[in-house]
Amino acid sequence: MFTDERIERNGALMTKTTTGSASTTEASSGAQSWEGVDWNPSNWTAETWPIATCLHGIPPVGRDGVALHDAAPEVWDDMFAQVEGVGFTLAELADSHVRPADLEPSRRDEFLSIARSHGIGIPSVHLQRQSVIMPGHEEKNLAYAHRTIDAAAEWGMKVFSTGLHQPFSEAQKRALWFWTAEGPKDPDDEEVWNAAVTRIRELGKHAADVGLPLALELYEDTYLGTADSAVRLVEEIGLDNVGLNPDVANLIRLHRPVEDWRELFAKTLPYANYMHVKNYTRDESADGSWATSVPSTMEAGLINYRQVLRDALAGGFRGIILAEHYGGDSLGMCSTNQTYIRSLLPRAAQA
Repeated sequence: MFTDERIERNGALMTKTTTGSASTTEASSGAQSWEGVDWNPSNWTAETWPIATCLHGIPPVGRDGVALHDAAPEVWDDMFAQVEGVGFTLAELADSHVRPADLEPSRRDEFLSIARSHGIGIPSVHLQRQSVIMPGHEEKNLAYAHRTIDAAAEWGMKVFSTGLHQPFSEAQKRALWFWTAEGPKDPDDEEVWNAAVTRIRELGKHAADVGLPLALELYEDTYLGTADSAVRLVEEIGLDNVGLNPDVANLIRLHRPVEDWRELFAKTLPYANYMHVKNYTRDESADGSWATSVPSTMEAGLINYRQVLRDALAGGFRGIILAEHYGGDSLGMCSTNQTYIRSLLPRAAQA
């Protein structure tokens, strides 16, 4: 969660100024200014709570075969025009689309300038499928994560989010819904577990040094794939700025027996410092022999987010919320979900 201390720790890159009840940040060269944005969570209300959209609705590679990372400015302009058009002012940047660590300063400034022209800020980066315990890629992925933390700080972001999931298997690439096929699994191996703890702790210390929280996303078949394992991992890492991104929907969408979503949230919400939210309808047999799921709006799916957000806020969660959706008009669904989320948040500021 955000605190005044966390904002102040960003002092190497950001200077905090306060006018009345609103605090803003003035960025050094290359960073987002966040002019007029209040990052003090004690002041957030339903209208001002930071809710970002994912960019799943934007193809990571264009029809011309050019990756979004390398795309011309007009492609980025069209992307942010779409984000603006569905009513968002914040967008999470997943490295599947653009890699902050690998953008030249001039391109970074161009990217942020185009975003700003549409009133869009980039509060978080989500580094995905670059596990620091991926066999044969451990050191490379660890170094990349460090570079991404530095880039997130340089951009003036507020959250570094990552996980332990690995690239899709060939079966997942062929599937309509990737979660219905078998993917990589973290081994039941104490040495590998300890390596995960050590490397993420290293990243967490780096993130703390530049004033960023590090959020670990729940994901099946990893050490973040059950509530108990995820909590144990965070506790063994043992850093105040390292918490969980309790994306429970990643687990309830699986076509196999899963933990009860209520228990998953009950155990992980106390460690939450960032939240991906989405939902799925789910049906399953009483004997556990089959299960199926389909993406839905947050309101219509299995998870009762009205209760989840009440519990999260009651437990002290004061973090950015990221609306996510797979399939169909992802941006449109995220927009619908933003309206729903704001209807559940407090009308008055919370202490």
